[in-house]
Amino acid sequence: MASRFNQTAPQSNWVVTALFGGTYQRDGLSLRDRQLVNLAALTAVGGVDPQLRGHVLTGLRVGLTRTEIAEVFVHLAPYIGVPKALAGLRVATAVLDGAER
Repeated sequence: MASRFNQTAPQSNWVVTALFGGTYQRDGLSLRDRQLVNLAALTAVGGVDPQLRGHVLTGLRVGLTRTEIAEVFVHLAPYIGVPKALAGLRVATAVLDGAER
């Protein structure tokens, strides 16, 4: 994705590297835990389905189970509202169903 943006905005590589590169290298949270946080944050923001899809797949790659991913959205419902939680669950379900094929 970053390379696609580089064609239009070469400075975008700096933004991605500066903001996310260092963040993922920090101590304190495992990559698995970071993906749980990402799923929650993106769902709370709403309207970022492409990013949420990517983080569901990354969650699987770092060891999250389908049940754990689904539980994120169930847990979020009383905090961010049922509509946003269900929208996130809808995206995650589509990704997870596709990943099983």
